[in-house]
Amino acid sequence: MTLNPTEIATNWLGKADLRPTRQRLTLAELLVGDGNHRHVTAESLFDAAKNTGAMVSLATVYNTLSAFCDAGLLQEITVDGSKSYFDTNTHDHPHFFWEDEARLSDAPAEQLVITRVPDAPEGAEVASVDVVIRLRCI
Repeated sequence: MTLNPTEIATNWLGKADLRPTRQRLTLAELLVGDGNHRHVTAESLFDAAKNTGAMVSLATVYNTLSAFCDAGLLQEITVDGSKSYFDTNTHDHPHFFWEDEARLSDAPAEQLVITRVPDAPEGAEVASVDVVIRLRCI
């Protein structure tokens, strides 16, 4: 049995025990309704929602993305310390940032080799290592 986008989105929200409000469901369908992973910004998701006729504000999109991240449904990747991208693939993996297009995509994890990271200062531990490889077209 093939699930429709609403069922996929509802199941996705259910994994995190998030109530499927109208706004959450609308945005979840855009994020995972087709079963594919994607990288979005709040602005690109807001535009996609507007294009479907959904009535959501940009503030709602930001708040919902934050709730999805807090629930473990999305991974936030920050580029340049200010621009956030949201990834539906929450497994640890590296990313390419295409500077000319301001676009994020997955990089092949099997090709990444990190042999050592610096020791954390006393009283701290390494929580994660984010790898963003910046690309420029030549």
